[in-house]
Amino acid sequence: MNAANPLLNPGLGLSLLRGDEVTPEPVRWLWKGWLAKGKLHVLAGAPGTGKTTLAVNLAAVITKGGTWPDGTRSPVGDVLIWSAEDDVRDTLIPRFHAAGADVSRVWFIRHVDVDNGVRDFDPASDLLLLEERLRVMDSPALLIVDPIVNAIAGDSHKNGEVRRALAPMVALAERHSVAVLGITHFSKGTAGREPTERVTGSVAFGALARIVMVTAKGELTEDGEESDRLFMRSKSNIGHDDGGYKYALEQVPLVNYVDIAASVVRWRGVMEGSARDALAAAEVRGDEEGGGALREAVEFLRDSLAHGSVPVNDLQTAARAAGHSPSTLRRAKERLGVRPSKCGRAGGWVWALPEDAQLNGKMPTQNGMDTFRKHGHLRGADESEALE
Repeated sequence: MNAANPLLNPGLGLSLLRGDEVTPEPVRWLWKGWLAKGKLHVLAGAPGTGKTTLAVNLAAVITKGGTWPDGTRSPVGDVLIWSAEDDVRDTLIPRFHAAGADVSRVWFIRHVDVDNGVRDFDPASDLLLLEERLRVMDSPALLIVDPIVNAIAGDSHKNGEVRRALAPMVALAERHSVAVLGITHFSKGTAGREPTERVTGSVAFGALARIVMVTAKGELTEDGEESDRLFMRSKSNIGHDDGGYKYALEQVPLVNYVDIAASVVRWRGVMEGSARDALAAAEVRGDEEGGGALREAVEFLRDSLAHGSVPVNDLQTAARAAGHSPSTLRRAKERLGVRPSKCGRAGGWVWALPEDAQLNGKMPTQNGMDTFRKHGHLRGADESEALE
């Protein structure tokens, strides 16, 4: 048969696999819909939302074969964690204890032995050394990389460099059936956009990850307390890409170390709907300005851009006349995900709502100018003040 079909002959320089030689396999899950064996995952959110604590709590469930928030049970496995941001002794191991982990199954990636001593582990260059350890472990299940941007030796904002840098990690995950969970932040000024697009750095982080999960702080209640936080899926190539859970962070004393307390996750219930809608609502209502001035500015900007793109100078003039400060207008722009662009031969700046992004590059319609007739067209800020 091979002689009749040269495509199947070895030694031609390129290996091909024919479809009828492939047996379909199901996705292998640690937590169905959320953590898959052999896949890359990303957990992103604004600073202070408890991403690392959340990752530790997920890892703790795996170490003891515990119960996930949906009531299903996890297979038992070992967890490896590398962190460039938190100390092992006073931060990470207390959190594992607080989460009830079997700490004998938790492995912290520390340093690499070299001729003249030791050096810090570098996820961008030391994956082969890590793989040597994985080969001799009984049941490696989860690898946490915090932050995952440190796995990029080059420019983390360049698509090609990120893809090349993460390819070995993706391959490592597949070879050893390990779920890789990379932790990262949202880029500044991206509120209101699709959460996966908000992941800091190149879009390749979100593209290569099979599942992207996001976090957000809860809104402020009337008495000033913070309500439940949000943990949601914003992307999945292997399952549902919506829904999630509410959670809270609590400080609890450690059972065997009474003078030490650590943060732990308390699950508060199921969330439905899209991550974009849930995060947008939480970020607007929970804003540090208390929500009032920002909500009014958001409503002003949404109404102003309802009919299409509008010149920034006119927006700023109308906003001042309506009592909105430049800083609040800027925050409203971020919350709505307003897209700035230049249009026309003069190259003036205009703003448009995300759904009207196709208007960018075109002159605004007269309808888009109607909002400002009652304020007049005063001279606005120059381009340097266009909040770009």
